[in-house]
Amino acid sequence: MTRVFSGVKPTGHLTLGNYLGAMRRWAAVDQHQADALFCIVDLHALTVDHDPARVRRLSRQAATLLLASGLDPELCTVFVQSHVDEHARLSYVLECVATDGEMRRMIQYKEKAARERERGGSVRLSLLTYPVLMAADILAYGTDEVPVGDDQTQHVELARDLAVRFNQRYGHAFVVPRATPPQVAARVMNLQDPMSKMGKSDDSGPGIVYLLDESDVVRRKVMRAVTDSGREVVYDRDAQPGVANLLEILAACTGGNPSELSGVYESYGSLKSATAEAVVEVLRPVQERHRELCADPGYVEGVLRDGAERARAMARPIVDAAYRAIGLLPAAATATADIGVTADIGVTA
Repeated sequence: MTRVFSGVKPTGHLTLGNYLGAMRRWAAVDQHQADALFCIVDLHALTVDHDPARVRRLSRQAATLLLASGLDPELCTVFVQSHVDEHARLSYVLECVATDGEMRRMIQYKEKAARERERGGSVRLSLLTYPVLMAADILAYGTDEVPVGDDQTQHVELARDLAVRFNQRYGHAFVVPRATPPQVAARVMNLQDPMSKMGKSDDSGPGIVYLLDESDVVRRKVMRAVTDSGREVVYDRDAQPGVANLLEILAACTGGNPSELSGVYESYGSLKSATAEAVVEVLRPVQERHRELCADPGYVEGVLRDGAERARAMARPIVDAAYRAIGLLPAAATATADIGVTADIGVTA
């Protein structure tokens, strides 16, 4: 069976973009058609300045929302990255295969490092190397497919390159994964800046619909969305990015086609109203299930504990094999060797 891995980073509250671009597909398709793992990648949240309590809180919230979106622990594995040591173990080995040039060419590193420097802060080394950790997340499980938006495909390409390079140098240890971007709403854009992704770490709250926004808040944000000059509702991402974004969101919520929907509405106001109501209805069952799960925190903790145990059992053989392939002694052999070394030292002394 095809193995799928994907994750969410607890650096902000999950958004409509996260749901339409990834989470809904995970629940509707991936967990039913593949051996699927979904991970809260909390180690990645440490690459920039952060509040430890907030990372913990957002990690729990992300796990709860993944379950609320329809992920079933009987069908898939849901866990927290830091609960499985194999991610960090494999990351260092892959750093010994990756190059400095590869890391510095990563687009997200360039953008995030530039923002940190603009703020007068220092750039953490982990920001440079975290794509290798992401590759470890993927390769540790023999992953075949990684469902990602187009902004993450470069990271999957790095994982592919590292897997191929390792296999060629040290012997076959890794499956070479491939990215599988969703066909609709791969990138939901910011309502106030339709040229930018609706990111959970973004500071422009009015342009972001969060999964836990109340219905009135959702309606207000959508109705205030930036549109374009002119009055005609046309689906043209280049000429009318604001209208195109609304049409793509509406299409993703209703199962329609953005081009066809453009002929249904005669004004921006009617398009916004329809889009707002569609978003409210899409989020309603997620929010209801989230409230139920919050009332039973022990259930979520149990899912994460069991998920980590399953994930560890999958990853450990692969990571152990990579350790042996690259030249590291197995733990048992190390213990035996230590005894011999100690004896030799004693004789020499």
